[in-house]
Amino acid sequence: MPELYKKISSFDRWIITLVVMSATLMQVIDTTIVNVALPHMQGSLGASSDEITWTLTSYLVSSAIFMPLTGYLSDKLGRKKYLTLSIAGFTIVSALCGASISLNEIVFFRLLQGIFGASLVPLSQAILTDIFPPEERGKAMTIWGVGVMVGPILGPTLGGYLIDIASWRWTFYVNVPVGLFTLLLTHMIPDTPKKNRDMDWSGLIMISIAIGGLQYILDRGNTQDWFNSTLICIVTYLTITGFLGFIFHNLNEKTKIVFDLRIFKDRNFAIASTLLCIFGLGLYGMMVIQPMMMEGLLNYPALTTGLIMAPRGISGMISMIMVGRLITIFDPRWLIIIGVLTNVLGTLIGTHYSITYISPFWLIFPMILQGFGLGMIFVPLSIIAYSTLPAELRTEAAGLFSLLRTIGGSIGISIAISIATRRTQFFWNQLGGLITPYQPAVYNYLNPLHLQLQQPLSAEIIRAMLLQQAKMLSFVNLFAFIAGCFILMIPLTLLVRSSK
Repeated sequence: MPELYKKISSFDRWIITLVVMSATLMQVIDTTIVNVALPHMQGSLGASSDEITWTLTSYLVSSAIFMPLTGYLSDKLGRKKYLTLSIAGFTIVSALCGASISLNEIVFFRLLQGIFGASLVPLSQAILTDIFPPEERGKAMTIWGVGVMVGPILGPTLGGYLIDIASWRWTFYVNVPVGLFTLLLTHMIPDTPKKNRDMDWSGLIMISIAIGGLQYILDRGNTQDWFNSTLICIVTYLTITGFLGFIFHNLNEKTKIVFDLRIFKDRNFAIASTLLCIFGLGLYGMMVIQPMMMEGLLNYPALTTGLIMAPRGISGMISMIMVGRLITIFDPRWLIIIGVLTNVLGTLIGTHYSITYISPFWLIFPMILQGFGLGMIFVPLSIIAYSTLPAELRTEAAGLFSLLRTIGGSIGISIAISIATRRTQFFWNQLGGLITPYQPAVYNYLNPLHLQLQQPLSAEIIRAMLLQQAKMLSFVNLFAFIAGCFILMIPLTLLVRSSK
């Protein structure tokens, strides 16, 4: 809608900005607000530690699958009607998530939440681009970028506060007043004319099977013994078939396609997309395991956990503001590398954690480093992705870029939980083998407690201690794995073609 901004007053423009950013923040914060609630939800819903993370991954996967439909449904229904429907659906399903009484219910409602919320981020970007004049679009995109990037980082802080004053259910109920507020003001959103357009339903079904199947394998593989399970083998076959079928269909179809894979012929976009997946893996993986460690092992209240995680969001905002100024002076590649090294340093500190004592400083300081590094990575990475793309491909590339960020985050959560679960079992067996009647350290541990090895209470205390130590060692391994993934970004970044 060219020159729409000329028909909107300055006051209405900022009201519209408030409306669309409220909807956007509601969606992006929901990707992480429940992170600190996972231990509370686990006990309330009777789920294991790996099962409860399905509430995160189901949301991300359904959002990723339905995101390519944003343009199609906007044209078929009109942008205003589609945005209103998305906000209303998201609000209603959020209330149902809070009222869930079983794991199956909340996973299903979270899946619906992702479906309704998939359009909110791309629609908000499109609306802000239309309503602001060219000379103010930089300001508008700064507002949008800060909301999209910092929202997930600040989510755990808000979640911790709500759990502390109420319960985990209010991490979902909080969307209801925000959703109602935005619905009351959606009449101010400028509409677009309806258009008849085709949709590549075959391609969408194939890529949905591929994405959904991959997520199922990562989520359920650990509990079903991976490829020793017939069901996992069947889903793997369907996933590979869907992925290869989508590629061949995309390359042969000339008229209508979900998104054009030829975009990946551009080296910068292909490398930036790979980097973004690794970025999402590390970001979301860390944001899941840190609350689990603080609440599950260190016995921190949810509010304290949220407050400890808040400085990461603040340092992320500061670094994004700095990068916005530095990007015109320095090569974006070196800014990304500095951000990666800063983030790796913050992550590697976690490999020295011990269950005996971890001061709040050594939890907060690494998160400040991580937030600062993540902010330095995200902005230059977005610039590099589009730096050598033709102008006519940038709109489609933006949707694909957001899709890959979401998929990377979803995969990161599943991998992190899978590693944590398997390494906990490994260290449990390894440490348990050292507990024998002939081990002097066992008696040295029990004597101050005035217990004998043969007493039932001794076995229970030793079991609890072993489980704590095994979990802490698994988290240490996981910090090292995530740091290694970030280090892989450095050689990939150097492959990017420099572009003025």
